[in-house]
Amino acid sequence: MAILITDKSRVIVQGFTGKIATFHAEDMMSYGTNVVGGTTPGRGGETHLGKPVFDTVQDAVQQEGADASIIFVPGPFAADAIMEAAEAGIKFCVAITDGIPAQDMIRVKRYMKAFSKESKMVLTGPNCAGSISPGKAMLGIMPSHIYTPGRVGVIGRSGTLGYEAAVQMADHGIGISSSIGIGGDPINGSGFKDHLELFDKDPETDAILMIGEIGGSQEVKAAEWARDNCEKPVISYIAGLTAPKGRTMGHAGAIVSSSGESAAEKVELLRACGVSVAVRPSDIGTTVAEALKKA
Repeated sequence: MAILITDKSRVIVQGFTGKIATFHAEDMMSYGTNVVGGTTPGRGGETHLGKPVFDTVQDAVQQEGADASIIFVPGPFAADAIMEAAEAGIKFCVAITDGIPAQDMIRVKRYMKAFSKESKMVLTGPNCAGSISPGKAMLGIMPSHIYTPGRVGVIGRSGTLGYEAAVQMADHGIGISSSIGIGGDPINGSGFKDHLELFDKDPETDAILMIGEIGGSQEVKAAEWARDNCEKPVISYIAGLTAPKGRTMGHAGAIVSSSGESAAEKVELLRACGVSVAVRPSDIGTTVAEALKKA
């Protein structure tokens, strides 16, 4: 089983005819993702990569039954593209775009609060590598060949650390049910706890790996929820143990501004909640394997 994206998902690409979107759309289609079309305003009625191009997301939903979207729209226009997807009834949206202004994301978050829990779109990103349910579908820019189907759910802020985890787990004979990239920006569409809850409900996910980093309190809040609600083993790696306070490290959201946000403090808090923590990135696969043996 998988969460959020499956072989039944009907995917559209926003910004479909752009160079980067074209490259990754071809890759997703080659993987088997059910891409049913895409949007580029002003080019509705055309065909691209053998799929229809629409002027609006609403047209794609009405004519192709689209229920998932991936956004390759440039930063200054990406917030409007996200809100357009939500308004059209898209259920799951991946915002790949980097460089969306924080103020624009605040506007997106406020806009999405108007939707009921049942109708609210799940948004991951911005500034993420996307999501993949190995063997079923890919909605992102990751190297799909490194992901093995299995029973461990992965949630990560860092795309490259997610790749590293996938390779290490495969070396241990451990596969992934779904890998969800939530992005490294300070204001993102959804956090660790949101997806931890989904994996906890998935009968074909046996354990959950959280790949976090310095900055913010998402990892700790998720661990506190898992301590009280989740019977599945939770494993984590927190990047940035050597990062100096007050300095942005890679991601825009990876900056320590208050207590409890440094990597060392997060590790202590996670362990107090019963989470198995890998100290080094090279230990991720071994730590997951050990946690599965104890479960």
